[in-house]
Amino acid sequence: MKIHNNILSTIGNTPLVKLNKIVADMPCTVLAKIESTNPGNSIKDRMAVKMIEDAEKSGALKPGGTIIEGTSGNTGMGLAIAGVIKGYKCIFTTTDKQSKEKVDALKAFGAEVIVCPTDVEPEDPRSYYSVSTKLAKEIPNSWKPNQYDNLSNSLAHYETTGPEIWEQTDGKITHLIVGVGTGGTICGTGKFLKEKNPNIKLIGIDTYGSVFKKYKETGEFDENEIYPYITEGIGEDFLPKNVDFSLIDQFEKVTDKDAAIYTRLIPRTEGIFAGNSAGAAIAGMLQLRHQFKNTDLVVVIFHDHGTRYLGKMFNEEWMADRGFISKKKGTTAIDIIRKHKNLKLITAKSNQTIQEVYQIMRQYGISQMPILDKSDFIGSVNDSDILEYIINNPLNITKEVSAIMNKPYPIVNYNDTIDSISKKIDRNNPALIVQDMGGNFHIITKFDVIESISEH
Repeated sequence: MKIHNNILSTIGNTPLVKLNKIVADMPCTVLAKIESTNPGNSIKDRMAVKMIEDAEKSGALKPGGTIIEGTSGNTGMGLAIAGVIKGYKCIFTTTDKQSKEKVDALKAFGAEVIVCPTDVEPEDPRSYYSVSTKLAKEIPNSWKPNQYDNLSNSLAHYETTGPEIWEQTDGKITHLIVGVGTGGTICGTGKFLKEKNPNIKLIGIDTYGSVFKKYKETGEFDENEIYPYITEGIGEDFLPKNVDFSLIDQFEKVTDKDAAIYTRLIPRTEGIFAGNSAGAAIAGMLQLRHQFKNTDLVVVIFHDHGTRYLGKMFNEEWMADRGFISKKKGTTAIDIIRKHKNLKLITAKSNQTIQEVYQIMRQYGISQMPILDKSDFIGSVNDSDILEYIINNPLNITKEVSAIMNKPYPIVNYNDTIDSISKKIDRNNPALIVQDMGGNFHIITKFDVIESISEH
C-alpha cells in the first residue's frame, strides 16, 4: 500500500505545468512549478521542515520546545504543520500588510499570531523581526529559525527543488525566474542548477520599495530605495544571508499594480490559482521578454495558493480602492434582478385571452407582463388594467389581451446603472426589460428597484 506515515512526507515532487495564454507574447516555452500542491499550499513547506530537522540535529530545538518566527505567512504555515506533527508550540509575528487569510490559516493550526506594523525599520522594537527575536530570548526552551539568515533554507531547495526541476526538464532548463524574499528558493535551487549547467540564468523578481536590484547592480545599500509596498512575499529592506547575489544574474522590479493584475490573470488564463509572488514573477518575465529566444526553456516558481489573497488581489473593491482597476459604476441592471435572473421571463402572446393572461399572472404572483408577437415585444399588460376590465366586462373576458394592452416596456442595457434605471420607471413605464449577457430577457419592476436601493 502506498501510504504516507504523516503529512510531512508529502512535501515536494510538485508538478511542472506549461503556461500558454498568459505567455503568448513570449518567444519561448514557459513552465510553472506549482508549489501550492504542498500540504501547506506553498514552497515554504520545504525549507520549514529542513530548518526544524537541522535544528533538532544540532540540539538548538529540543523536545516540547516553542518555535518563534517572523513570517509573511507561508513559512509559518510550514513550521506550524511540522510543529503539529513533531509536538512543538508555534508563535509567529507578521506584518499588518499580510492578508487576513494568511493569519487565519496559521491560527487554524493552533499557532499564536502577533501582528506588527509594516512601516518601521527592521531594528525598530515594534518590527516583526524585533518582536520575534525578543520573544525567543524571553521564552524558555524556544528556538527562532530566522529563515532569512538560516542557510538550511537554501539547502532545502538545493536538495529538493533544484533536482526536481532538473529531472522534470531533462536538464533543458535555460532560465529560472523567482520572486526573491528570503532568497532561499532562488539561491538553493539555482546553485544546484548552475552546478549542472553554469549557463542557466537566474532572474530574481524584486519590488519597488526593496533594496535588492540596486544592491546587485551597484553594490550600494541605498536606504532611499526603501518604502512601504503592497506586494507580498518578495523584496526586503535588508540583505538576508540566504540571498547570494553572486548566483543571481539579474533582478527585475515589478510595480504593486502589475503584480496584482497578473496575479488575477493567472487563474483566468491558465486555470491555476496562484498567489501574489506568481503574478509578480509573470509580470517581471514579460517585461524582459526581449531577452529570450525561441529555444529557451523558462521555469517560473509559483510559490503559493490564491486562497491566501482572496481579501486582496482577488477582491474587486480592494483592487479598486488602490487604483489597480476601475471602480464599478455602482449597482447595475443585472444586480437589480439578481434574485430572479435564473428564472424564465413570464410573457403572454397577443392572441391569448384576457382571462388566460389574468390566470397566469395570479399563478406566478406577478403584476406586470410583457406581450410577445413571435420574438418581438409588442406590448405589456398589468394586473390592475385586467382586473378593471374584468369587473366592467365580466361577460367578455375571452377577448384577446391585445385589445387592452399598453405600449411595450422599454429595454435597457444590462450595464445601465440604478440611477438611470430608476429615472425610466414611472407611471407610464411601470417596468423595464433587460437582456443579460446570455441573451435572456428579464423584467425589472419598481419593486426590484426599491429593494435594491434599500439594500445598498
